[in-house]
Amino acid sequence: MSKIPLAERMRPTSLADYIGQSHILGKESGLRRAIESGHIPSMIFWGPPGVGKTTLAKIISTTVNRPFHALSAINSGVKDIREIIQKVEKSGLFGGDNAILFIDEIHRFSKSQQDSLLGAVEKGTITLIGATTENPSFEVISALLSRAQVYVLKSHSSDELIQLMDRAIKNDTILKQKNITLKETHALLKISGGDARKLLNALEMVIEQSANNNQIVVTDELVTTTIQANIANYDKDGEQHYDIISAFIKSIRGSDPNAAIYWLARMIEGGEDPKFIARRLIISAVEDIGLANPNALIMANNAFQAVNIIGWPEGRLVLSQCVIYLATSPKGNGSYMAINQAQELVKKSGNLSVPLPLRNAPTQLMKDLGYGKDYQYSHNGANNFIEQEFMPEEIKGTVFFQSGSSTREKDIDKTIENLWGNKYKQ
Repeated sequence: MSKIPLAERMRPTSLADYIGQSHILGKESGLRRAIESGHIPSMIFWGPPGVGKTTLAKIISTTVNRPFHALSAINSGVKDIREIIQKVEKSGLFGGDNAILFIDEIHRFSKSQQDSLLGAVEKGTITLIGATTENPSFEVISALLSRAQVYVLKSHSSDELIQLMDRAIKNDTILKQKNITLKETHALLKISGGDARKLLNALEMVIEQSANNNQIVVTDELVTTTIQANIANYDKDGEQHYDIISAFIKSIRGSDPNAAIYWLARMIEGGEDPKFIARRLIISAVEDIGLANPNALIMANNAFQAVNIIGWPEGRLVLSQCVIYLATSPKGNGSYMAINQAQELVKKSGNLSVPLPLRNAPTQLMKDLGYGKDYQYSHNGANNFIEQEFMPEEIKGTVFFQSGSSTREKDIDKTIENLWGNKYKQ
């Protein structure tokens, strides 16, 4: 077997070979047109691991015929950035021929490190392409974000992942020499979690360790047995990061403070970014606790702020306190489910008209057309309430919020029933 991993050997080098991300790379998409025209903006690729962020950056560089420089924010600093910028300036690479600077995990750069990019991006000395698994709104400074276009990359679909495996089996210089049958794919797809790199390297491991190395039938049982026996090797590239945060959040959701603290300790000892942990606590507070205990969001948000203020290692005490509070808090997902259902209905029903009484009427023409007519000011009613219709006609009476078993959510249910009677009865 080659020392170069299968995922690296199969890395595409052109848009024609690139699989996935059709929502941003379709023939009529703005990014596709920009690449083909050679006039690309600075950009940030935001998405989970193994969806092709680095690959796409390299393909763009090749397609537009620009010099390509790459840095990883894990082991690079301001000095490295300045050296590349000076190198580009000395080479006279300006305007349409400027170089591309790709920064992997740009969210790990500090404010000062990101600031050092601004001048070169502003002048057009470099075109920046950053890759991040974290929300750039939180992790990329606003001055840099305003100069870059953000593109969201999605996890690969099952069909795309199967296509990637089929291509590898047929085209890879090593695998195509073997007689490989991809009989079952469920286990490989489950392991990958939409991560193409993880998928291909798992497939290679299974093939490499198969008893009959030249006549291989890939089944779910073979995959499960092989991966379980090599779990340490499988996680050597840091993919365990996402498994541990998953276990952490599920422990909080499951009201197990001891397990949650254990996974917190694992992340701390592993050098995880404290802000990453704190943001996940905010998400947990609104997704899994929500209205069952609104103070959970206040606690989580304060924990995030405190970690930023006091830093490390004392910040671990803040996280520990917040984790125990969230894990032992009553749970409810009524608000989470409500917005999910509302968004699904919007997708199905489209842009329904706003009822005339609810429309703003800043001009006389709008008033003449009935905008705002018959609207009743709620504060003029008893207890600041007047029953009237606020939904589009087509979906009036639709219930989105449904309480769970928590006392707080049931109290909200009673409030809705007291005000609206049977209109929003579940």
